[in-house]
Amino acid sequence: MGLAPVTTPPAATPPAITASDAAASDAAGRTVRLGLRENRLQFTLLVIVNVCVGGLVGLERTTVPLIGSETFGLTSAPAVFSFIIAFGLTKALTNLAAGALTARFHRKRLLVTGWLIGVPVPFALAWAPSWGWIVAANVLLGLNQGLTWSMTVTMKIDLVGPARRGLATGLNEAAGYTAVGTTALITGYLATGYGLRPVPELIGVVFVVAGLALALVVRDTAAHVALELAHHTEPLPSGEDTGLKATFTRTSWRNRSLRGASQAGLVNNLNDGLTWGVFPLLFTDHGLGLAAVGLIKGLYPILWGLGQIPTGHLADRVGRKPLIVHGMLVQAAGLLLALALLDRPLLAGILSAVLLGLGTAMVYPALIASVSDHAHPAWRANALGTYRFWRDIGYAAGALVAGVLADALGLNATVIAAAGLTAVSGLLAARWITEHRPEGQGRRLPRAG
Repeated sequence: MGLAPVTTPPAATPPAITASDAAASDAAGRTVRLGLRENRLQFTLLVIVNVCVGGLVGLERTTVPLIGSETFGLTSAPAVFSFIIAFGLTKALTNLAAGALTARFHRKRLLVTGWLIGVPVPFALAWAPSWGWIVAANVLLGLNQGLTWSMTVTMKIDLVGPARRGLATGLNEAAGYTAVGTTALITGYLATGYGLRPVPELIGVVFVVAGLALALVVRDTAAHVALELAHHTEPLPSGEDTGLKATFTRTSWRNRSLRGASQAGLVNNLNDGLTWGVFPLLFTDHGLGLAAVGLIKGLYPILWGLGQIPTGHLADRVGRKPLIVHGMLVQAAGLLLALALLDRPLLAGILSAVLLGLGTAMVYPALIASVSDHAHPAWRANALGTYRFWRDIGYAAGALVAGVLADALGLNATVIAAAGLTAVSGLLAARWITEHRPEGQGRRLPRAG
């Protein structure tokens, strides 16, 4: 399928919003409005698409670290965690590229492309003849997740406009991570009855087929972006560079709030990457079976997912910063709790998963909404791509840190190090991030008459 170029109108000083001009038309002549209610059908389709996105990556949460150690006989922690490094690096780079690609190509086309890339993944996980095939499948999975997840969240933000960004991102991430957790739970139980492969991995075929079919149905959101640009209350400063290079620098370091969000996102996913590899090994070493490990690995992202519905809405009410700072500290406490109660491993795993899930639910939608708040619509896609680059490089960093520390100091020391990094990240977020509520947040554009 060819990729059609997108032309975005240049930003200009916006006219006042009136009831007669608060809507526009797309290429097919359909009326375009911003808002969750006004776009509820397309928004719902995108939520379901992200269920499929999360379900595909959830295939790996319980079984793949154990496939490495038990099926392929890997004894080195860095070797076992290499699939997470491959996934994290590829997803991070694809996130960065996705931001730039949205300036040239329709979001829908990128979404469909991501699903086409993901088609081989469940089959490779189910029947890979060597560990190298698993690592290669995770390169494809990283490309798939970088394109599909980036597009679903960006398209939802496009649809709802500035007033409901927190809720939109909360619903998007809730759908994705609830699917991650549910799939991790299901694969754990299937592995108990049918073995580590191939049955648990083949449920991914359902996610690939459904996700691709829905991606072909959903409409593109280019007209919604144009409408928001036309009525944006803060015109693009004269001479401000909206390119990827300038936006990368601005988001990574120059802007204090965007810097604070980027480092918090990185450390948040460092936790996830570390526990993805470490927890199955840690808790099986302490006597838990696959079903129990699946429960722990499923509960964490399920709470992470479902919790983002109220926390995304709360971020629109009380601000982004309180949820980000407190959420990082809750995660640090959850990591320490896993070790404090390790003589009762099931209780330790469940309570740790609860705190990690709730803490991450507080952080995730607030961080994306904060980045959106501080980014002009003309360079928001690149800013989100940069933030998601740093956030998802955390998967690779977490797996690398986990592998090195686990071999040198043991699994317990690895968890302690992650808790310390998370607490420090929360304090940095408190220092760097400021609230910025753009005009229009908390109110909706008037309907066209």
